[in-house]
Amino acid sequence: MATMDTIKVTKASTSRRGNVDFSKLAFGKVFTDHMLVAEYANGAWGLPEIVPYGPICFDPSMATLHYGQTIFEGIKGYRLADGTAAVFRPEDNFKRFNRSARRMEMPDVPEEIFLGGMKKLIQVDESWIPQDYDHALYIRPFMFATDEVIGVSPSTTYKFMIILSPVGPYYAAPMRIYVEEHFVRAAPGGVGYAKTAGNYAASLHPAAVARARGYDQILWTDANEHRYVQECGTMNVFFVLDGKLITPGLESGTILEGVTRDSVIKVAGDLGIAVEELEIAVDELSDMYNTGRLTEAFGAGTAATIAKIAELRNREQVMAFDPENAPVADRIKQILTEIRDGKTVDLRGWMVPVA
Repeated sequence: MATMDTIKVTKASTSRRGNVDFSKLAFGKVFTDHMLVAEYANGAWGLPEIVPYGPICFDPSMATLHYGQTIFEGIKGYRLADGTAAVFRPEDNFKRFNRSARRMEMPDVPEEIFLGGMKKLIQVDESWIPQDYDHALYIRPFMFATDEVIGVSPSTTYKFMIILSPVGPYYAAPMRIYVEEHFVRAAPGGVGYAKTAGNYAASLHPAAVARARGYDQILWTDANEHRYVQECGTMNVFFVLDGKLITPGLESGTILEGVTRDSVIKVAGDLGIAVEELEIAVDELSDMYNTGRLTEAFGAGTAATIAKIAELRNREQVMAFDPENAPVADRIKQILTEIRDGKTVDLRGWMVPVA
């Protein structure tokens, strides 16, 4: 069984960190010096290794290229006020990763490889953690099928990896969102709740169509009627109605169970803000907006954290929100930021030390 102390580390001969301008970090385009790799074969995981970051070799018949057996997670690490490094709620991402694995007929990844390997990798590349406001070390665990065969069946071999990327804000400005009524993200019984690559591949064209119309992202609606709110392209979505926080429920299995989503709900409860998880019709949102009851809209996700929505277009109606007057979104983001930066008491133990 692997432990942090038994993970073999092969250091890069030179570091690229000195070539990186940390004041101009584009999201997901800069990677640290090392990566973690573990192989699954003959029904068991081998010992993970940390090696220099670089290309990987694979056969053209590799199963994941043809049949899409691949999943991933998005997690963030931070430099706390006392100078130590910590990761935000990684256990929740670990559990969701294995839920995704089971849905895609892939093996569970053991905790000592996922969490232990993650901590060891961050220790090795700890100097890459940014310190500026709204910056973080983005952590990308992923797993893919590696059988070298053409045939529709679950792979018998897999590769699990973790790579790290210092990042700045995902969205530099409040978003303009277009309500999608033609394309579908997920249907009941499908893989909407799993963080599998195919979900994101299917979203690329609808998002491109929205951008061609001048919008940053889309708001997905249900597959049956295109009537009910699901989630935004890269995050869960929240609305402030009559001072309450409302968000779509998870019962349908078509919405990703976001870790940031859950964090927002818990922080809102701490603030005394009522939270309702329910089925929300887009036309009802329009009516609420017209009567002045709908005052804020924002997205929540690991990459974006809290991303305010400045405009939501439903057919011919444009719902405009004032990003400068979003007290609920601002207060929740402030508290989450203070927890992640170690500037307030972490009552729930969300920040997991790397050391």
